[in-house]
Amino acid sequence: MLKLFETFLESVPQLVLQLYIMLGHGHRSILQCICMVGSFINIAWAIVDYRRCLRRSLPQVREMPSGLPTFVYLLYKLLTITTHILSLSLFLVLSLYSTLGMAVVWLAGTVWAHWVRTDFCTSRGLERLYRIIVGVVLMFTFFNVKGQDTSWPMAVYYVLFALVNLAGPLLLVLVRPEVNDAEYFWPVTLLIFGGTVLGLACLLLYYTICHPRGKSLQADEVDGHMGGQERETETSDNTVRMRNFLQL
Repeated sequence: MLKLFETFLESVPQLVLQLYIMLGHGHRSILQCICMVGSFINIAWAIVDYRRCLRRSLPQVREMPSGLPTFVYLLYKLLTITTHILSLSLFLVLSLYSTLGMAVVWLAGTVWAHWVRTDFCTSRGLERLYRIIVGVVLMFTFFNVKGQDTSWPMAVYYVLFALVNLAGPLLLVLVRPEVNDAEYFWPVTLLIFGGTVLGLACLLLYYTICHPRGKSLQADEVDGHMGGQERETETSDNTVRMRNFLQL
């Protein structure tokens, strides 16, 4: 969890800033591009690793299979996050006032986390901080913060996500036509459009074919001195707590 939060609170903002400097001011090199590709892969893999560990820790759900399902999920996250960060960087190139729009998106994500009444933390203050961080994460990728069926929220999120990705290059070329001559504009635009389509296709492929379904077999009771009723109560409390754990 802490590693995931560190990724979105530190690595992702740094990557957005680097892209803004590279695209807006022309400070770029092959080595820098290679490092950024590695950063995108690390961000996507951090989410995949978190999801695998989370499902492994939940006794009532099946583990995320290795191989093709993991690869498809990695592609889904890699393509959607990469294209979204590129689009946000183009908004910054268009105007630094775009940060106000990003702040509105963060606020909307935080309000949504409050609205669904997440209960991950044990204290009210920590829960508010947790929801603020969730708002940051929702700026870049979808989070299921309640462990419930989120088909409709996810659909709405990715419709808005696609609109933002399309709006970035279009607004930039309309407001600043001179970017047509920039050597980065069309490759980045094609990457955003193509990556968005492929990323959403991987999303549909994963949740229709590769997503593990059904419940896992329950493990045997652990030997110990605790009475049966107390052990059952503690297990129930832990299960409820884990169900409310962030799910991607």
